[in-house]
Amino acid sequence: MSMYKQIKKLREDKNLTQQQMADILHCSQRVYSNYERGERDLPTELLIALAKFHNTTTDDILGLKDKK
Repeated sequence: MSMYKQIKKLREDKNLTQQQMADILHCSQRVYSNYERGERDLPTELLIALAKFHNTTTDDILGLKDKK
C-alpha cells in the first residue's frame, strides 16, 4: 500500500475528518488533503508526528514492513 493510501486508511480507521487531522498536524485541510492524494510530499516531521499519533512506525506508513 502506498504511503498516501496508508495515511488515509489510518485517519479513516479513527473516524477522523481531514480537517481534524489537519488541526492535529497544525496545517490546513487543503494541505493535508494534498498529502493523502500524493500531490504534495509529506515532510519528515509530519511523517513522524503521524506515526506517533497513530501509534505505529514510520516504516508502516511508508510501506517498508518486512514481507514474509
